[in-house]
Amino acid sequence: MTIRQISTRPFPGQRPGTSGLRKKVKVFQQPHYLENFVQSIFDTQNDLAGGILALGGDGRFYNRSAIQTILRMAAAHGISKVIVGRGGILSTPAASCVIRKFRTQGGIILSASHNPGGPDDDFGIKFNVPNGGPAPEKVTEAIYRRSEEITSYRITESPDVDIDRLGTRNLQDMTVEVIDPVQDYTDLLAGLFDFELIRKLLHSGRFRMRFDAMHAVTGPYATHILETLLGAPSGTVINGTPRENFGGGHPDPNLAHATELLEMTRGQRGVDFGAASDGDGDRNMILGRDFFVTPSDSLAVLAANARLVPGYQAGIPGIARSMPTSQAADRVARQLGIDCYETPTGWKFFGNLLDAGKIAICGEESFGTGSHHVREKDGLWAVLFWLNLLAVKQQSVQQILMDHWRQFGRNFYTRHDYEGINSRIAGELIDDLRGQLPGLPGRELEGYTVEYADDFSYTDPVDGSVSDNQGLRIGFTDGSRIVFRLSGTGTEGATLRVYIEAFEPDPQRHLLQTASVLAPLAKVAEQLAGIEKRTGRAAPDVIT
Repeated sequence: MTIRQISTRPFPGQRPGTSGLRKKVKVFQQPHYLENFVQSIFDTQNDLAGGILALGGDGRFYNRSAIQTILRMAAAHGISKVIVGRGGILSTPAASCVIRKFRTQGGIILSASHNPGGPDDDFGIKFNVPNGGPAPEKVTEAIYRRSEEITSYRITESPDVDIDRLGTRNLQDMTVEVIDPVQDYTDLLAGLFDFELIRKLLHSGRFRMRFDAMHAVTGPYATHILETLLGAPSGTVINGTPRENFGGGHPDPNLAHATELLEMTRGQRGVDFGAASDGDGDRNMILGRDFFVTPSDSLAVLAANARLVPGYQAGIPGIARSMPTSQAADRVARQLGIDCYETPTGWKFFGNLLDAGKIAICGEESFGTGSHHVREKDGLWAVLFWLNLLAVKQQSVQQILMDHWRQFGRNFYTRHDYEGINSRIAGELIDDLRGQLPGLPGRELEGYTVEYADDFSYTDPVDGSVSDNQGLRIGFTDGSRIVFRLSGTGTEGATLRVYIEAFEPDPQRHLLQTASVLAPLAKVAEQLAGIEKRTGRAAPDVIT
C-alpha cells in the first residue's frame, strides 16, 4: 500500500452550516470534492494525528463510499485508530456516545439529518469535537478557510476495508475497529431510564404504541431497545429497515411527513402513544391518541417532570432552549427556581452549557430534545423519557399535557415554513424587516402592543463568544411573540421560518384550536413581512 499526494483545488461553498456541510450527492461525487473537505479537517485538527477517530453515518446513499474514502485518508494522516459502526452505521446521538465513551479526538458523522436521501438527493458531513458535540464556529471556520486554500490531499491506495464484520483489522499502520453501532448507546440509555417500569407498561395489555423509524437509522436501535429489551410486541417499530433512500420518503418526523404514524393514533382504535425519529436519529415527534405534542411543550414537560426519571431524580441545574422555541420552558424554570438559557439555533450552542454543568436538559422547536448524556439531540432518548413518564404517571399523553398547562399555562405555538425561496428575495425580506425593528416598540398591531423588537444576539455565558444576527424577534406585552429566521438546513434556495406564539393562562381556553388562536398574530406577521407579495406564496409549505 502506498500514500499518494493528489492535486486538488478549492471548492467554493464548502462552508459548514450549523449542521455541517450539506449538498446534493452529485456535488459530493465530483472528483476531489469530499477529499478536499476531509483534508481540511485533518489539516486543522492537529490532535487527530496519532489519535482516535469515530466514524459513521445514517446509511443514506453514498454513506459507504464516503466511509472508504475517509478511512484511506485517515490512514495517510497518521490516525492511530478509527472506530466505525458496523455497515458504516452510527446514529448521530450514538456517534456522540461513542466519542465520549472511548475518549476519541473527534468524530466524522455522515448525514444530511432529516433531508431526503438517494442518488439525486442530499448528503452531508460534519466534524464533532472530543466532547461529542458539533464543532463550534471557530472550528468550522478553520475548516472552511483551509478548504479555500488547499492544493492537494493525501490518501492511501488500498482495497476497501470490510466494515460489515465486527472486530479489528489494519489499514497500513492504522487500526480499524468495527463495533456494534447499537450496544454502547443502549447501555447508556439503560442507565438513565427505568426499563423495568417501562417493560411493565408495555406488557400491561392496556397500552399500545408505535414507533416510526421512517426507514432511517433508528430502525435497528428502536427494534433492539423497544422490542428485544423492553418486550414490546413485534411490529411496534414500523418502517424499521434502513434504506439508502429512506424508502422514497422524507425522513422528517413531523405532521406533514409522518402521516402513516399520525393515522395510527386517530380515533378510538388508535394507539395510545406514537413516536417517530428522523434520518440520523436526533429528532423526535411525540403523539398521543388524537393529540400532537409540540416540541416546545415536550421540552417543558420533560424538564418539569425530570425528577420522576432515574437519571435526573436529583433534579436539574438548568434548562436551555433555542431562541425560536416557545417560552414554555422558561415558565417551568421560574417555578423550579433554576436558570433557563436562550441560545441561537444549532445544537453546538448547548455544548458549553452542558460541559459547564449549567443545564441538564435542552431542546429546540425543530423536533430536537436532549440532555447531558450526550452532546447531540437524541430522538430515542426523548421517546424513552416519555415512556418512563407514562409508566410513572399512569396517564394518557393528553392528560399529562392538560395537567402541565393547568400548572404553567399554555404557550400556543406554530411554525410556518416557506421552502425553496429564491435566496436573494429571502435575504431582502429579512433585511427590510430588520430595518423596521427600531420603530416597532410601542406600536399597536391588530390589538397587540409591541414591547421589544430586535435581531437576537447571544453572548455565551461560559466562554464569552458572541453570535449576532440570529433571528428577528418581535415581542408583545402579553407574552406573545413573532420570530423570523432564515434556515440553513436545506440544499436548494432558502427556507423562511416564521414562528408564532401566544400565552394563554386560562385553562378553559387550553383546548382551543391553535390556528384560530394564532390567526391574528399570523396576520401581523404577513403585514410586517409581505411574504405573499415578495415570494408569491399564499401559504406556507409546511405548518407545524
